[in-house]
Amino acid sequence: MQISASRRMFSGMFVAVIGISTLFPLAWMAIAGFKTKTEVLSSPFQFFPEVWRFENYREIAGDAQFMRAMILTFVGALIFTVLSLVVNSMAAYVFARLEFTGKRLWWVYCITPMFIPMMAILLTSFVVVSKLGMLNTMAVLIVPGLAASAQMFFLRQFYLGFPTSVEEAALIDGASRWQIFTRIFLPQSAAPFVVMGIVFYLAFWNSYVWPVLTISDPNLTQIMQFLADYRTTRGNDWAMLMAGSTLASLPTLVLFLVFQRFIVNGVRLSGIK
Repeated sequence: MQISASRRMFSGMFVAVIGISTLFPLAWMAIAGFKTKTEVLSSPFQFFPEVWRFENYREIAGDAQFMRAMILTFVGALIFTVLSLVVNSMAAYVFARLEFTGKRLWWVYCITPMFIPMMAILLTSFVVVSKLGMLNTMAVLIVPGLAASAQMFFLRQFYLGFPTSVEEAALIDGASRWQIFTRIFLPQSAAPFVVMGIVFYLAFWNSYVWPVLTISDPNLTQIMQFLADYRTTRGNDWAMLMAGSTLASLPTLVLFLVFQRFIVNGVRLSGIK
């Protein structure tokens, strides 16, 4: 009993340490948004401000450009996420359940980009979208990244685990391949879809290098672009930057709280597969 109690106490302490170390940067960022410009990086380190400046959050939230960047990035992330799930789930189903000529060759071709760093093809990708006249459009932020090798591979592995007997029974009953995909496979894909959706959403929301290369129109500025520009235009006003970063992180935190159950199930599923 003493060993069991000691083990539980040690496990609780370990979880507490991990939780504090994980949440500390977020808490510091949020509290730093209430400080003055000089307090954020003051020495010695001071966690709480001497005077809580709520006007920092009011000012950044009242900035029309900031709110436009937030809304535009959020809408773009949602569109990108939905389209990415559609494209990659259909491709994963095809490679998992259908047989066609050159299947192995096409599968190798589709997953090869998973082993190529994005930076290695950044300039060539820019040349392609420039030649296509896609610069300074939302399409240049959404279309190039819709097909993702890693996510396609993950979903394919998930679909390979479906029993063939269910699919064969549906074919005997006269169901088409599209009906099997939409009525059998998709309803069972909630957990991996949520995990992949979060990945796609974060990839779009946190994107900085690609928007900087392809977007110069102030009306299409993405939130990470805005925060980077805000730092220079405000003369390294770290307090305002922390306030803006805190507000920019709220949509992601809300999504995590809403879908945390599915995320845990998806992570468990990925470990099994």
